[in-house]
Amino acid sequence: MVDFLGTGFSELTSGNIIMICVAFAFIYLAIAKKWEPYVLLPIGVGAILANLPGTGLLVYPHEVPGELGAAGFIGVFIEFGLLRYTVLPVLIFIGLGAMTDFAPLIANPRLFLLGAAAQIGIVIAFAIALLLGHLGVADFGLKEAASIAIIGGADGPTTIFVTSQLAPELMGITAVTAYSYMAMVPLIQPPIIRALTSKKERQIYMRPQTRTISRREELLFPIVCLLLVILLVPRSAPLVGMFMFGNLLRVSGVVERLSETAQNALMNLTTIILMLCIGARMPAELVLHPETLMVLGVGLVAFAGGTAGGVLMGKLMKLVSKEPINPIIGAAGVSAVPMAARVAQYIGQKENPRNFLLMHAMGPNVAGVIGSAVIAGVFLTFLG
Repeated sequence: MVDFLGTGFSELTSGNIIMICVAFAFIYLAIAKKWEPYVLLPIGVGAILANLPGTGLLVYPHEVPGELGAAGFIGVFIEFGLLRYTVLPVLIFIGLGAMTDFAPLIANPRLFLLGAAAQIGIVIAFAIALLLGHLGVADFGLKEAASIAIIGGADGPTTIFVTSQLAPELMGITAVTAYSYMAMVPLIQPPIIRALTSKKERQIYMRPQTRTISRREELLFPIVCLLLVILLVPRSAPLVGMFMFGNLLRVSGVVERLSETAQNALMNLTTIILMLCIGARMPAELVLHPETLMVLGVGLVAFAGGTAGGVLMGKLMKLVSKEPINPIIGAAGVSAVPMAARVAQYIGQKENPRNFLLMHAMGPNVAGVIGSAVIAGVFLTFLG
């Protein structure tokens, strides 16, 4: 006879059941709808594990200098490892760097301005989250506001990295929000782009990039960028440093095996473990409260604000530039690579079949990755 009180059923709460249903929804979206399957599938499994009582898998993070801490899915977020920072998001940045082509940005450096302008969404969301905390609507302080605002960078690993340092209790919801909005780029961005631009602006033809990037430029860019950005914002070193290191593996041409490993095996393995860990940070007692909806709302404002900031900067550059600039590409300044660039390409070609904006949009797209990493470093410098 099975002792019911000795089973997990006796400790299962309504909150656990709700979160398990949410986890099943993630798995359904990943498999049936193919919606960010590499992200939602492991997050869903991790969330199920987090909400099954009595397993011993749910270990809350805490800082233990020099010690690994308790075993379990959450243990990897203890401050330990590479430069004493959270390791997994940093490893993902090596893979991202190895998969990134900086050529469009090197060929047209002014596109950095579009990536920078798109970070305005983070600033707006930071102010809103602080206001909610000040009004007593939510329990958001400076660290929580920064962790929520960084969602506007549209970069999942950066969101995870900042939240793990500043507000680890928000890890699950901020990560899921960031990745969810990244997946919804084709739904979120087009209405904003159309609202801020005229049909004539969306039809602007941009000539294909003709300047050939030299091998010396390809090699110098990640090194110079690494030096300048980290000297300016030292706390951005884990993200920017690994991002540029990964790109150097790609462009050096002498470590093909390492470059291929970074792009495939390392990226895939790290994604599996990291997403499981994120799912395991979503127990019902941390997720099911009104502040979760506020995180979702402020995150959406951050994402929309970043899109609007990039488009408005594109309109300004159009007015002062000798070469025609289609402001649509500014929307790619949020660093949802390459989805945001593909949205710009789709809208631009729909309005003008002659247009091929993808490579132009990839410039602000990768600039946005660097921009969000810099903002992350600024938050950590003042709040970490």
